[in-house]
Amino acid sequence: MGTLSNYPRGIILALVFLFLMANLAFGETKVFVEEYTYQASEVDSKLSSGVIALEQVKRLLLEKLGTYLESETEVKNFHLSKDQIVILTAGIVSTEIIDEKWDGKTYSLKAKITADPKDVAKAINKLRQDRQKSKELEEARKKADEALGEVEKLKKEWAIAKAEKLDLRGYKEAINRLSATDWVDRGYALVTSGKNQEAVEAFTRAIELDPKNANTYYHRGGVYGRLEDYRRAIRDFDRAIELNPRLEEVYTDRGVAYGMLGDYQQAIREYDKAVELNPKDTRAYVNRGIAYEELKEHQQAIRNYNKAIELNPKDARAYLNRGFAYAELGDHQQALEDYKTAAQFGSRTAQHYLSSKGISW
Repeated sequence: MGTLSNYPRGIILALVFLFLMANLAFGETKVFVEEYTYQASEVDSKLSSGVIALEQVKRLLLEKLGTYLESETEVKNFHLSKDQIVILTAGIVSTEIIDEKWDGKTYSLKAKITADPKDVAKAINKLRQDRQKSKELEEARKKADEALGEVEKLKKEWAIAKAEKLDLRGYKEAINRLSATDWVDRGYALVTSGKNQEAVEAFTRAIELDPKNANTYYHRGGVYGRLEDYRRAIRDFDRAIELNPRLEEVYTDRGVAYGMLGDYQQAIREYDKAVELNPKDTRAYVNRGIAYEELKEHQQAIRNYNKAIELNPKDARAYLNRGFAYAELGDHQQALEDYKTAAQFGSRTAQHYLSSKGISW
């Protein structure tokens, strides 16, 4: 029986960093429009008023889009709450400002979201199945809520104590954090639409505004990985870990970066740490298996794939790569069985290979 050894290594071991969504190809679009007017307090500037107004109009737009999507049959089948739909959608669509006015007292914004609901529904489906990405978007929403809450708290303090006791520096920092969450949302949406370089710029702006947010460095590192700039990716992952050493997903992605640079021993050390922090990280087991394969330690690789399959019996990549390892050991029958299982669970590489050999699965 033939093996997959003649397949390009880039196809076999393609490792996705941060975002797994396909680019959205907008077809029949719908436009959602909202307006919001912010009444500035005496501590607000044009900048802070604009940041707050933008956050509020975005929330209105996402609520409107979420309500529409909630009525769509495909989204109904996902069994998501309205709030979950809104959180996931924030990482998919972009808000476009149509008009804005500032008269020194009020900041008025008119903005829109243009989206193909069917494409958004597909992206939501992919995101909801990716617990890590869903968690990141939930965290981004939480940070926006916290920053907005801090802004309101400080304004109330000013109303009571007037300017004498108000920490204006703290107010500015809260505004910056709120603005940073908008740039993070933009970064997500840009990656979803395949605009990776622009996404780097968006995450960079978020870092400038809120330089102690570990997740933003992780996001930017992930985009650098998509751009195959693995050394910059590692630098961002290093910084994310400095800020939060318990972000296990960062170790996994840093391992991928080291692996893509050919440093498989260091990659394995990264996966070891990821598994230590989260023993159920199937991606770390699969990637560690791949690193062992590159070092020709096929039995070690198989043990890692076995663990990944134990945790997720439908992990196509674990079956596919275990098939490679068995083929390298000369057990072609077991390799074939793994290729068939991988094909059944959606591995296109396995499907193409089996089809080329006239083998059904």
